[in-house]
Amino acid sequence: MDTSYRTGRKVGLTLTFVYLYTKVSIVSVAPIRLSSDPAEAAAIAAAVAVPAHVVQHKGHGHAGTAMALAPLAHVLFHRVMRHNPANPRWEARDRFVLSAGHASLLLYMQLYLTGYGLELEDLDASRGLDPRTPGHPEYGHAPGVSMTTGPLGQGVASAVGMALAGLHESAVFASGTGMLDHTIWAVAGDGCLQEGVSAEAASLAGTLGVDNLVVIWDDNRVTIDGRTDEACTEDVRSRYRAYGWRVLEIDDPLDIHHIEDVLGKAAERTGAPTLVPIRSIIGWPSERFSGTPAAHAGGFGDDEVAAVKSKLGFPADAGLDELVTAPALAFGRRARERGARLEADWRAAVNRWAARDACAVAEWTTFRAGRLDEVNGDSNGAGGTVLDSLAVPEPGTSVATRKSNGAVISAMHDASAPRSRLWGGSADLSGSTNVAVAGKRFSRMNPGGEFVAFGVREHAMAAMLNGVALHGPWRPYGSTYLVFSDYMRPAIRLAALMRLPVVYVFTHDSVAVGEDGPTHQPVEQLASLRTVPGLDVVRPADAAEVIAAWRRVYTETKRPTAFILSRQDVPVLPERRCGGGGGQRWVRRLAISRW
Repeated sequence: MDTSYRTGRKVGLTLTFVYLYTKVSIVSVAPIRLSSDPAEAAAIAAAVAVPAHVVQHKGHGHAGTAMALAPLAHVLFHRVMRHNPANPRWEARDRFVLSAGHASLLLYMQLYLTGYGLELEDLDASRGLDPRTPGHPEYGHAPGVSMTTGPLGQGVASAVGMALAGLHESAVFASGTGMLDHTIWAVAGDGCLQEGVSAEAASLAGTLGVDNLVVIWDDNRVTIDGRTDEACTEDVRSRYRAYGWRVLEIDDPLDIHHIEDVLGKAAERTGAPTLVPIRSIIGWPSERFSGTPAAHAGGFGDDEVAAVKSKLGFPADAGLDELVTAPALAFGRRARERGARLEADWRAAVNRWAARDACAVAEWTTFRAGRLDEVNGDSNGAGGTVLDSLAVPEPGTSVATRKSNGAVISAMHDASAPRSRLWGGSADLSGSTNVAVAGKRFSRMNPGGEFVAFGVREHAMAAMLNGVALHGPWRPYGSTYLVFSDYMRPAIRLAALMRLPVVYVFTHDSVAVGEDGPTHQPVEQLASLRTVPGLDVVRPADAAEVIAAWRRVYTETKRPTAFILSRQDVPVLPERRCGGGGGQRWVRRLAISRW
């Protein structure tokens, strides 16, 4: 295995700050200095001070977590993560997901310092009208933002999906080479791990041995309404161990050498995902607000922010420009040099891989570039497309649209060249929803599996599909009964906001499934889905319309689509042709609802 391109990232650092903290208070020695390198110390200090300044200046926002986790984020972006700020689309880069999206200034500060293209003015404009730095991270607004987050727990579940997609791509195209290996890093808060969607996804991640995933849990034991033990007293570490995760501790949230050492171990491949609790103090180093719920949102007050600046070695009245000194910015921009070196080493390794196995590299390159696909390319070897090769039942015969849809999905998976980009599974209903495909399921022993058994986890499935789509280039789909789409709504809404090409296969449409009673009769679900801005809702009338819908949907790369399909047989409508030639069927009744 060629891993030479992954070397050279461990750097020893000296801690010069002495601190003592309790659950809700902190006593510090000023000025605070977290590195023996003055430029690095200045970069970390800036990452702490800027969120406090920006939130106080604007009068709203979330500074507490961004301040507390600034040393952690510094180590991740400057020492541990494999990324190149000059090329945010590098295929083999590590991904970073801020599941605790309210701490957006934590991410924006690192994107600015490391040279992703943000400027100080962008940070100052956060939470304004159409900024590059929204109050919660939004996919597509700024390079380096891997997904839209804000609803807690969604980032954790989508990170599981990203990790699955990465393992799958590596297993299919580069098994045993390490060439496509990378790590998905997610930062989550107490609220994220209390949400059910993260628990569903974490359970599956442990079962599947998703060992390219690291979730860093900000264990500050504070939520908006009070301390976490007022509503949650479970042993989270034991819960994750029961899921099959490895747990590594960051005991000191200010010791950057210790943080780097733990995160380096977390990135190792051990057959299990890794949870890394970090016992931070929200609002650090504020004397008044640190460790309290009040640190979550809103400004700390002019006097307290001035005190924080003084502790960090800045003038009490320092403005935004003064908080990021020239040495601090110069140190931050070293990440571009480091990233360029890491990517160059990787590309050299890919060239060596190509010399050993040119066919494998060519297949992967074609797959990534999308020069062929199952709809528009000659992928069935007969001069047509997969969809053209599907036979439409004779008019007057009857077939359930779920069965016609299953035939399309099976045909896509059977396409021989290139490997189908369509990849997904079902929430324990693959037979009923007709999405079962030939092959073996994804597992810890078979990450190249043709489908994913999500289990009875509809919400996590939808969020994980978002992660698969964000990772790319897979075109993800997931299936369940239409009535259970209610479980998936938060993740569906995020897919629409991010304009992701996720496909939802919802079967057992309408009250025609009455034998199971009202709990399984989708009455309001269709109208409800049609109200989601950015979601296409397709309710084909017959088999021909299923195929026609897939032809359009598969080439739509900027919107999610929900297929609404019948359990019962429905008649195939009379064939209609237009133009008098060419034999192209005119699908008259295809109902696609979109905003």
